[in-house]
Amino acid sequence: MSTATQAFRLPGHIVLPEPKLRFGSSDARDVDIHPMEGLIRFGPYSRDKLSAVSNPIRIGMILPADLEDRLVAQMRELDQSHQPRERKAYLPPYPSFEKVFGVRLARGEPASRILLSGDLDGQIAAAAAPHVVLAEALTRALFALRNARDSFDVVVILLKESWTSAFRGPAGDDFDLHDYVKAYAASEGICIQFLREDGALNYHCRCSVAWRLGIALYTKAGGIPWVLADVQPGTAFIGIDYALRSGDDAAQRFAICCSQVFDAEGSGLEFVAYEADGVHMFGRNPYLRREQMLKVMARSLAIYQRKHSGDPPQRVVVHKNTEFRPDEIDGVFDAFPNASNIELVHVQQSCGWRGVLIAEPQRPHGYPCHRGTTFQLGPHQALLWTQGNLPAVAKGKDYYKEGKGTPEPLLLVRNAGLGDFDDLCRETLALTKMDWNNDGPYDRLPVTLNFAGTLATIVKRMPKLHPQSYPIRLFM
Repeated sequence: MSTATQAFRLPGHIVLPEPKLRFGSSDARDVDIHPMEGLIRFGPYSRDKLSAVSNPIRIGMILPADLEDRLVAQMRELDQSHQPRERKAYLPPYPSFEKVFGVRLARGEPASRILLSGDLDGQIAAAAAPHVVLAEALTRALFALRNARDSFDVVVILLKESWTSAFRGPAGDDFDLHDYVKAYAASEGICIQFLREDGALNYHCRCSVAWRLGIALYTKAGGIPWVLADVQPGTAFIGIDYALRSGDDAAQRFAICCSQVFDAEGSGLEFVAYEADGVHMFGRNPYLRREQMLKVMARSLAIYQRKHSGDPPQRVVVHKNTEFRPDEIDGVFDAFPNASNIELVHVQQSCGWRGVLIAEPQRPHGYPCHRGTTFQLGPHQALLWTQGNLPAVAKGKDYYKEGKGTPEPLLLVRNAGLGDFDDLCRETLALTKMDWNNDGPYDRLPVTLNFAGTLATIVKRMPKLHPQSYPIRLFM
């Protein structure tokens, strides 16, 4: 057998244009691919919507007494302008919260400000289980805020860096302070924003802090910063993820299934969490039975219809990070009998492929291949680079958000549905721009899966799940 290298040809690839976003202007031409430049030019999407957010947005606080002045100064910084000291090719100057979002920030009434015990540092340092001490202190403070629920819109929780040992449980314990407190706050209907002393108060680029915190507070107060501009009307995007809870033995395991619903503009509506007992396991992954998937999708349909005057979606796209089993496929189709097209897409993060941009023969480019690069591997599979070089948001200069490394593409596998695969890739790429909880130009995963995964890990810590939908902002 010959050992000579055999030439072969890959399928032709395309580079999708960077998706456009719509903001506060009513003119369809007023769009931008840069989230923050669009906010500066046109204001947030919900700016002129009726009762979008309160004005001012009232901020409650849970914090150590010795850092109160610094947190107050941090909140005042949001009312000032700042120049970027990092990512200068991408990050624009921050004008001020009111100039960007059209509403003011204000401290809530005194009852919405909880100062943690002055000896909490000593209690954490001396405790055998420091994570329990800190978690109980924060949940007690949130419990106290229930009586002042009408005096704030968002609660900021400031964590000292000296408490780091209490942020996670010991080896073998999957406790996570962030998820635990988020779960408790969500069960009380309270939106919270965590701040780390080093990550917020001491961070060198105040412009970056202002953008990230400003967008997060506006969103958690009920605002919508931006939506997708070029969309197919009547489409519902749904993301599904699972988190396992264990009973006394393996036979008692049950899954928390989180289903998050987005409309055609990529705007997050709400999500449902469903406790499924007796789940099937294939390897380490749970799968729902047909009737279980039907219940999850039926609740997702109700969310969509409630937000669209009772109209069902004409097209449904469901993202999952594991393959769809036959029972799950049947359950989805049972729930949407009137949809003209249902596309079930397995979004695989690890596929072994890489891509290198060759500037000239035998001369690789200094930056990765362009974000949006895609090519099909077959009739129902395609590679999509959601990370990569993106000069379009950096005034024409090469810009790679991750800074270093060779990005790995997502492998999209369509388990059901018809239609142009390029359109499916284009929508998936656009949904990577819809995370309102950061200031970056994109995420690696579409928001359908990014949020669903986060929701599942938080929801499994809630003491009790009610058969209702939850606003997404409670878990951001």
